[in-house]
Amino acid sequence: MSLTKESQIGKKHTIYLPKTIVDKARLEVGMKILITVEGNKIIIEPLPDPITLALHGKKFASMTLEEIEAISVEEQSRQTDDTS
Repeated sequence: MSLTKESQIGKKHTIYLPKTIVDKARLEVGMKILITVEGNKIIIEPLPDPITLALHGKKFASMTLEEIEAISVEEQSRQTDDTS
């Protein structure tokens, strides 16, 4: 279901978003957005921060604790070999 509201461009070209639009798009103060212009349309998309995306986004791979530990040990060994 789409939602359309009228707004206006203010001083310094600011765009005021109606609360219903902000709520529907789940926008928050300080959130980064991506603004795209296609023809005469402006598209605003929220960009989730990496931590939120990691916690709540779709997972593409999984690792066991043992795999993480092995990578950590290997990287620590490589780092200590590089500094010697």
